[in-house]
Amino acid sequence: MSVEPCPICKAQYSLEAIEDALKTCPGCGHHYRMEPLERIACLTDPGTFNEFSGNLRSRNPIDLLGYEEKLSEAEAKSQMKDAVITGTCSIEGRALILGLMSFAFMGGSMGSVVGEKVSRALFKAAEERLPLVIFATSGGARMQEGIFSLLQMAKTSSAVAELDKAGVPFFVVLCDPTTGGVTASFAMLADITLAEPGALIGFAGPRVIEGTIGASLPEGFQRAEFQQERGFVDLIVPRQDQRRVLAHLLDLHNCLPGQVREEA
Repeated sequence: MSVEPCPICKAQYSLEAIEDALKTCPGCGHHYRMEPLERIACLTDPGTFNEFSGNLRSRNPIDLLGYEEKLSEAEAKSQMKDAVITGTCSIEGRALILGLMSFAFMGGSMGSVVGEKVSRALFKAAEERLPLVIFATSGGARMQEGIFSLLQMAKTSSAVAELDKAGVPFFVVLCDPTTGGVTASFAMLADITLAEPGALIGFAGPRVIEGTIGASLPEGFQRAEFQQERGFVDLIVPRQDQRRVLAHLLDLHNCLPGQVREEA
């Protein structure tokens, strides 16, 4: 039987026990990273997730040598076409639009396709008046696309403004890690910001900050618990509770139970 030592409590559990606990440590609750298809399976009502914008693929806008090969490797590793998947679904009968980022695809970096898919999800939510939930995890902007990656920060932020103008609720769940350009754009613009326990949340990494300011950082700096204490995160929600909490939030924002709309 394969066993996995927990990086936090050092206890060893079978991979099956970790999977049964939704990829968390059965002892201390440490949250391992989870990929989009796994989240869809444990979050959404069975058979309700319908992907849209799934045909988009990254190109090489600045003709960077080797970028196409990196994209092919990332696709094979993650079984995704880019670092985010979006679709309509329902959670406990509440219809919504769901976006899920993958750290396995080039560190969840935001390039042109990620920015476009997130923006389309925001505009679709505004048009169809469906609440939007995004599970964010990212190392930041995809620098292999140069200035085109940085433009996605403004693009997604302006799309969030349109959703806000439409009065449609927007929730973000910050997963480990959420950093860089994703933190500096749509991931911090939600009506309610949730986080998984222990998630690293910030812009630059701790070592970069320490090197810049020449001082040591507080214990647990940039972790979800530290961010919640300072009002950066509204609520930390363990994975086992996320389905229930999201359904409750949808109800609080007057999102009545309904059927997911069929794609045209």
